[in-house]
Amino acid sequence: MEIKDLNIGFAMTGSFCTFKKVIPQIKELKKLEANIIPIMSFNSYNLDTKFGKAEEFIKEIEDITKNKIIHTIQGAEPIGPKNMTDILVVAPCSGNTIAKLANSIIDTPVTMAVKSHLRNQKPVVIGISTNDALSGSAENIGKLLNRKNYFFIPFSQDNPITKPTSLVCKFDHLIPTIKEAIQRKQVQPILI
Repeated sequence: MEIKDLNIGFAMTGSFCTFKKVIPQIKELKKLEANIIPIMSFNSYNLDTKFGKAEEFIKEIEDITKNKIIHTIQGAEPIGPKNMTDILVVAPCSGNTIAKLANSIIDTPVTMAVKSHLRNQKPVVIGISTNDALSGSAENIGKLLNRKNYFFIPFSQDNPITKPTSLVCKFDHLIPTIKEAIQRKQVQPILI
């Protein structure tokens, strides 16, 4: 499956520690000539953290994609009705967002983007990044793993000694996951 000319919604949530791993993947998708529609949650769009300033991430993402970031619920709602995306990626996808998606809570730009996109029965790729994946978020991850149109970037424990319940996706597996998901297949293995 070619990436060229795919309309890829690319949503980022508040797992700020992985932004520097995600942005190179956005660059790679752009090099492959995908049209990337960037989307950010309220927190990822507005909060400065020890991992960087929101304004700097916004500028970098908009410079790479040549598109303005969707950062409001109102901005995300037309994604489905206007058939704007062929596939939607949520990476990093925090435990908070996973819980909302698993329980149909639509109160952020990212959750609205997913809901709107799914109305067209198109694939959503999830890139887990949460410290409670093997505890509080495990049930919600399980729900999404069993739900139609959700596909996961392969993931593993990122630091089992000091963060034994944490999982992070393998961001370098993003493009192969998109290529499989667009064909309605889950890339394997999912646990690395």
